[in-house]
Amino acid sequence: MADSAQLRIDATFRHEAGRLVGALTRFLGDFDVAEEAVQDALVEAVTRWPAEGVPERPAAWLATTARNRAIDRLRREARGREKLALIAADPLRDPGAVPAAEPDERLRLLFLCCHPALSADAQVALTLRAVAGLTTAEIASAFLTSESAISQRILRAKRKVGTAGIPYRVPDDQLAGRLPPVLAVLYLMFNEGYLTSHADEPHRQWLQEEAEQLAELLTRLMPREPEPLGLLALMRLHLARLPARFDDAGRMVRLRDQDRGRWDAAAIGGAIRLLRRAASLGRPGPYQIQAAILAVHAEAPSWEVTDWPQIVALYDLLLRHDDTPVVRLNRLIAVAAVAGPAAALAEAEPLRGPLACYHLFHATRAELLRDLGRDAEAEAANRQALRLAANPAERALISSRLAGGWTADPA
Repeated sequence: MADSAQLRIDATFRHEAGRLVGALTRFLGDFDVAEEAVQDALVEAVTRWPAEGVPERPAAWLATTARNRAIDRLRREARGREKLALIAADPLRDPGAVPAAEPDERLRLLFLCCHPALSADAQVALTLRAVAGLTTAEIASAFLTSESAISQRILRAKRKVGTAGIPYRVPDDQLAGRLPPVLAVLYLMFNEGYLTSHADEPHRQWLQEEAEQLAELLTRLMPREPEPLGLLALMRLHLARLPARFDDAGRMVRLRDQDRGRWDAAAIGGAIRLLRRAASLGRPGPYQIQAAILAVHAEAPSWEVTDWPQIVALYDLLLRHDDTPVVRLNRLIAVAAVAGPAAALAEAEPLRGPLACYHLFHATRAELLRDLGRDAEAEAANRQALRLAANPAERALISSRLAGGWTADPA
């Protein structure tokens, strides 16, 4: 019963966290109190549900409990007493019942968390906590830092929201200018779900799907902006491959070896249509280009007949928009397919400094060294990759390489 209750708690909270924080913020006008009250409600659910059973309407239970915890907090604070009459007189709406004319609560909350008054790190941490419902420990794992550091980061961000008077709304003016940090946070949220930094699980499908839903909301809000369409296409192309990414034992299956018959062909077709719609707007950007790279892979019937020159050309275009060491690293497999592993290894060497602590740099370099017959160096690079990797599926794959079970490509 306890395990079943925990699963229900996790599923409910992950689905409702953003809506609950948003709805309570709207009624209170106080994001800090709202977010803390929702966290308090989760703690109470974790304590009571395993013993008492999961309520018939768990989302409504969390909403009522969060509202009551908010009232308790406001009663203890002089600044909140004037708000008590407001929240007591206006019951919290069912978090799933948002009129069609209103933006989703999570979209308002996303723009609040990604306000330009906050630093980029604060935007990501606050979004993962308030919108996605991750715990502070989980966010610390994603950032590869301590729980106390993340707690302080979130606390400072929430104080900034209050002192700067950041509004809880989707901005009517300068909407396009507010878009880049929102897209960046959704991209990072999706990536944390795609290949989690959490040591206990290889991926979090629910977090990928939450990011995908928010990206879809953005495309509805801004149908003439191409980059939200590109990001949504990118996410859906990744999700279409999900059934083939892990085997029945939870081991990662690399792109080269995936059963492409298990990919969701309908989802791939829909994502490519989104990408064409974005391209028709005539403003290419990094999310569209990344989606185009995935589309080339998705349309190839096998690894061997992939259009590698086209992928190299797309990466070259991406570098004009986003010239980072990680993009250059990701480009190397395509370079190796077109120009050979020696050429790719030569391009890897300048990345040694900036990516010294990135496990995929060492794993990619190991693959290139192996293809060149430099097995001892490849083993040393793989051992360094294993030391740096946290994800269990990646660690298992690197371990299999060290044991002699090599597969290719880091995608």
